[in-house]
Amino acid sequence: MLYHGAGILMVTSRKPAALRQKRLADQIQQVLGEMLSTELADPRLELVTVTDVQVDREFDYANIWVCALDSSPDHQKEILRGLHSASGYIRKRLAERIDIRKMPRLVFHWDPAPERITRVQEILAHLPPPAES
Repeated sequence: MLYHGAGILMVTSRKPAALRQKRLADQIQQVLGEMLSTELADPRLELVTVTDVQVDREFDYANIWVCALDSSPDHQKEILRGLHSASGYIRKRLAERIDIRKMPRLVFHWDPAPERITRVQEILAHLPPPAES
């Protein structure tokens, strides 16, 4: 964007902010993944994987998508409850490890993508082989 005021022409770009968002999201994903595998003692959080993190433009919220091998609806709810109950501790530990003035609030979501991939693979496995020409 171009701004012209007081005889000064300023060029601003949203790219640096987007890069900061992406960098913070990547850091949260990496550190949280390590925490889930080594630090958090809650049995509900065993074998949970962080599949994606997105930080909003204002850095107020970090939307975190997770999945696990056991993806039954009851287990999904238990995992999300466990993450929600530990979110204060997780946020504090993330703030200690990531250099940022204010750590965004953490919002956890279940990622259905791995289940969809498994379902597609099952469907493909049951298709008849292609006819030879």
